[in-house]
Amino acid sequence: MHRIIAVNSNTYHGYSLRDAIRGTRDAGFRYIELTATKGWTEHVFPTMSFDELCKIKQELEDYGITPFSMSGHCNLMDRGRLEDFILNIQLAAFFECDYIISSIGEAHLKDRAEIGDDEVAEHIKEIVPYLEKYDLVLGLENHGKHATGKQIMEIVNLVDSPRVVINYDTANAIYYGNVDVLEDMKACVDKIGHIHLKDKAGAHNEWNFPAIGKGTVNFSAIIDLLEKSGNDCPLSIEIEFTTDGAKDLAEVDQAVRDSYRYLKKLGLEF
Repeated sequence: MHRIIAVNSNTYHGYSLRDAIRGTRDAGFRYIELTATKGWTEHVFPTMSFDELCKIKQELEDYGITPFSMSGHCNLMDRGRLEDFILNIQLAAFFECDYIISSIGEAHLKDRAEIGDDEVAEHIKEIVPYLEKYDLVLGLENHGKHATGKQIMEIVNLVDSPRVVINYDTANAIYYGNVDVLEDMKACVDKIGHIHLKDKAGAHNEWNFPAIGKGTVNFSAIIDLLEKSGNDCPLSIEIEFTTDGAKDLAEVDQAVRDSYRYLKKLGLEF
């Protein structure tokens, strides 16, 4: 089954978007997930000038890299952050993305508000008209206190829109939820519309996310599950290394190349 396989530019956290674009192309990938995560990786951001954004768009075109998705994490529990997320939706539309990704809470900032799933669903329903206007799909990521696909599926079902799906992060389910990834995915595979393909090494609560194929996540079984379920959702690889980060840019580039080769060995078509 042919599917989009991309590099999440957050893999190049601490380095420039140009580094991410170049590394993505040099490894053999043709798609990128742009990162606009406040306080963490702001490779693109609504506060950038129109001139800056146009230059980035041209650079992507020059390198032959398609931005199909955007990580635009905001705390969707906080009504005060919905306007910020709408700006991210518009930014994703500017780059002609098909998907925008967010966790329920902040990805790397402290949550300023926490509410129940019913209220979260109501907040997301307010966003749906913007998704429709800009022809985007929102992928809700399992992250933090919403660690599993099962939990995210409950919110997706409450929203009940084809514009809202699960973005399943294969390592977050372990790091935050300490669950069996394959079993968790089986329970929600019909609602998974986007995947952060991320590996996990070390103890379940250890920040250790190496190149794809270097950890313990059974990607072969995950791909088999998707294939048998007829799920052709896009995959975006994300490598976050350890708490010390990558030692240098060369290590990031090598991890991206290693991930490409590993996925090729699994028989995936790019």
